[in-house]
Amino acid sequence: MFVRKHLAENLPDVVINVIDASNLERNLYLTTQLIDMNIRVVIALNMYDELTAKGDKFDYQHFGEMVGTPIIPVVAFKGKGIGTLLDKVIDVYEDTASDSRHIHINYGGDLNTSIQKIKTKVKKHYEINNTFHSQYVAIKLLEEDKAFTNQIASFSGTQEIIKRAKEEIFRLKKEYNIPTETLIADAKYAFIRGALKETYQPAVEKQEPKGYRADKILMHKLLGIPIFLLFMWAMFQATFTLGNYPMQWIDAGVSALRNLLQNNMQAEMLRDLLVDGIIGGVGGVIIFLPNILILFFCISLMEDTGYMARAAFIMDKAMHKIGLHGKSFIPMLMGFGCNVPAIMATRTLENRKDRILTMLIIPFMSCSARLPMYVLLISAFLQEIKALSC
Repeated sequence: MFVRKHLAENLPDVVINVIDASNLERNLYLTTQLIDMNIRVVIALNMYDELTAKGDKFDYQHFGEMVGTPIIPVVAFKGKGIGTLLDKVIDVYEDTASDSRHIHINYGGDLNTSIQKIKTKVKKHYEINNTFHSQYVAIKLLEEDKAFTNQIASFSGTQEIIKRAKEEIFRLKKEYNIPTETLIADAKYAFIRGALKETYQPAVEKQEPKGYRADKILMHKLLGIPIFLLFMWAMFQATFTLGNYPMQWIDAGVSALRNLLQNNMQAEMLRDLLVDGIIGGVGGVIIFLPNILILFFCISLMEDTGYMARAAFIMDKAMHKIGLHGKSFIPMLMGFGCNVPAIMATRTLENRKDRILTMLIIPFMSCSARLPMYVLLISAFLQEIKALSC
């Protein structure tokens, strides 16, 4: 949002878009947004030496011609290519660069139709048209970018534009049954992958990494959810089934220590403090330590293997139904272990509203620290249920 505001208010002559050559597809997403904004851009393809060292081949000149943006390979920390990059910036500024031109990304039939309808309304509004490119306005409104929508709404006479955008969002959601933000992101990545398919050739041994082959099963349209549920079941089953054995050992040890003190100490205040206070209190908490350790081990294992990020992607659609991003699933899952690190984990969410909403929901996750409290309250107030559970 801050970058967009700076670009809109300061109108830079040329933007240098620095891209990490080791992960082209992910880093080129920003480039598609700059293309939509109709800003003159020069791409600095940084860490180009690592790309070639891996044996990958990238026809960056042809790619630049396809997207209308010059690309200059650089190795920033060695200073290689910086002079050529600055020369190209000057050429783009002076409109002498033959490989610099404005293009429109093809988002597909339905999206292009919606974009065109919104653009027609935007072009009639002089103030907005003078600040943003109409294509960019239409796309950001379709993405339901709340900060941008509010910014557009702050201009006078924009009711018709916003109304048209809402109508098109409703139509697209009804047609595809997924958020328009996802539709546009998919179209952008499809554009990037299509362009890379013609210009980028990974090393032979890396054309299909093992992780990608595993994703075909883990992220499968039909098998993804059952596999996810299986992993969740296995995690909680391990937590409470395997954890039950050390819990019994700890319980037996605490009971033995309690009996030892009761049988060998006089009935005084010190014995009551040690037996009922310290041993009873600490024992009631540490008995749940195996559950906590196993749960955090499983969560750490899922994070280290990369499955947690895939689980967030799988849960994205379901989380959207309660107004959250798929990434919110990770802090909520951690909430079963402890709410404190779970709330700290919300910092990974980019949107402030998502962070606050996730923080408000996390306390409803039954963390392991609450288990002894449940036992205490049941023992104190619900004697009948306690007898049944025993």
